[in-house]
Amino acid sequence: MLIGYARVSTQEQETNAQIDALTAAGCTRIYQEKKSGGSLSRPILFQMLDRLRPGDVVVVYKLDRIARSLGDLLHIIERVKRNGCQFRSLTETIDTDTPSGRLILMMLGAVAEFELSLIRERTKAGMDAAIARGAKPGRPRSMTPEQEADVVRCWEAGTETQRALAKRMGVDVASIKRAIYRSRQAQLFD
Repeated sequence: MLIGYARVSTQEQETNAQIDALTAAGCTRIYQEKKSGGSLSRPILFQMLDRLRPGDVVVVYKLDRIARSLGDLLHIIERVKRNGCQFRSLTETIDTDTPSGRLILMMLGAVAEFELSLIRERTKAGMDAAIARGAKPGRPRSMTPEQEADVVRCWEAGTETQRALAKRMGVDVASIKRAIYRSRQAQLFD
């Protein structure tokens, strides 16, 4: 059975183009995931790998859809082979049953890993340059310093729960937790 795996990095992206290509290739079952390739938590991928049966062929549109590092790719391919299955990429013509196919797979995986390293390096350089110009990376805080101080006072006094504070301030509970955490960290270093 041809089993497809489609992945995009964010919830806002769609897998439609990958699914169309996998369907055209003859995949009868397609697993879809919206997770970063660098994420260690890819439950749909691992669910697919757990359900493989001897003779199945795992098909992806492109290698970087299933793994972002060479080590990760080789681990996944090894797991596919241990299950008595094969692996196919529609974009990169690879036959993992031949020595030259495995070599090409490793070279393409190494290139994908190198590309990811370059992206990370450029992103870090851009952030460092922005910080040097006075920019503050990340999202702006959802509460002013005065509001955060009020939240911490109420929390420490025990007059309101984190949920009640979040509702009153019109923010998520996580924002309340971060404000309390920052206050405690500041107290440690005073």
